[in-house]
Amino acid sequence: MAKILPFKGFLPPSSLAELVSSPPYDTLSSDEARSRIKNNNKSFLRIIKPEVDFKIGTEPSGKKLHEHAANNLSNYILNGNLLEDQDEYLYVYQISMGAHVQTGIIAAVSVKEYDSGIIKKHEYTRPEKEDDRTIHIQVTKANTGPVFLTFRNNGGFKSQISGVINKNKDISFKANDGTIHSLWRIKDSSTINEISAYFKRVKSLYIADGHHRAASASRVQKEMTKNNINNNEDESYNYFLATIFPNDEVQIMGYNRVVKDLCGLSDEQFLSKLGENFDIQKLSIQGAPKERFSFTMFLANRWYYLTAKQKIIKEDSVLGLDASILQHHILEPILKIEDPRTDKRIDFVGGIRGLEELERRCSSDAKVAFALYPVSIEDLLRVSDDNKVMPPKSTWFEPKLRSGLIVRFLD
Repeated sequence: MAKILPFKGFLPPSSLAELVSSPPYDTLSSDEARSRIKNNNKSFLRIIKPEVDFKIGTEPSGKKLHEHAANNLSNYILNGNLLEDQDEYLYVYQISMGAHVQTGIIAAVSVKEYDSGIIKKHEYTRPEKEDDRTIHIQVTKANTGPVFLTFRNNGGFKSQISGVINKNKDISFKANDGTIHSLWRIKDSSTINEISAYFKRVKSLYIADGHHRAASASRVQKEMTKNNINNNEDESYNYFLATIFPNDEVQIMGYNRVVKDLCGLSDEQFLSKLGENFDIQKLSIQGAPKERFSFTMFLANRWYYLTAKQKIIKEDSVLGLDASILQHHILEPILKIEDPRTDKRIDFVGGIRGLEELERRCSSDAKVAFALYPVSIEDLLRVSDDNKVMPPKSTWFEPKLRSGLIVRFLD
């Protein structure tokens, strides 16, 4: 069973929602975030990426940086950029990107269920990012960004929310990236109870995006429980903010790679080594991979189509992923990139940026680029059910959830 709870959210007024809300903290560099706030001092980036308020090289770090975020958050409430709801609600959140529409529930979910594996993960976390988000929660005393969860939809989810989304939206706006974000408050207690009962019948929730936020929430809960001898599991720190979408509405794009050099190999030597495990075809035009077990590669101003030979394709839920094939048969043995999470010679480019971005990187700071076929949501669920982890940067979800549309404070 999956336990979800209503909570008293802090939301921007509908007239300010477009200005206040922002992309997630980990989708923009600090420089990109600074450029976003130049003409918009209401942006929630000032809370989730507080370094934007400082000149490069002068920003504080650690706790002091997040104390600045906490101060900004308090001021947003004082200035009316965020308003406290009157009662505890669930919320319906809908995102549209072109023809794609996904509709889910915003709720508080259980740290205990995360720790016990009812909320499943598919990624390792990086200690420094986990430390940073933990300090952020501790200092702001808030969940400022949701964890993106999904679940296997048995077909009954839409009927749970149909009566809500037929009503007037509490918030609706078009972001500067063209995505449309809409939100409804669920105030009716019987509807809240029905949706909560529905999720009690859901066997597992799966983290799609937000592993560091979930892990940090768990760490904060352990610390606060230790300091509260009267802990009874009802305290707000025993839960964290999540947006839950059905698996059949989740969209995943490819997560591409660029590498700075060929580890001393010439182009010809590199292609020769690739040919041992891949069929290689020169392309006359730019192209993306058309199916699993295939990649496109940009090298020396030319695109190539790589198809994995049968001998390297595995049935395993992790080893059979394209990101694993790339890692185990190109990046590690040929380019000597053993740990892509820490190696400075590799970088990752979300599929939303297009193949043009790979070409641009190869004309500036990279030598070779690889475009990957998107992982399926079924792949993600299978890996999670097997209690395994995907290779780093296997999934790029679009559209992105907005931060700052709703904040959940801890007691």
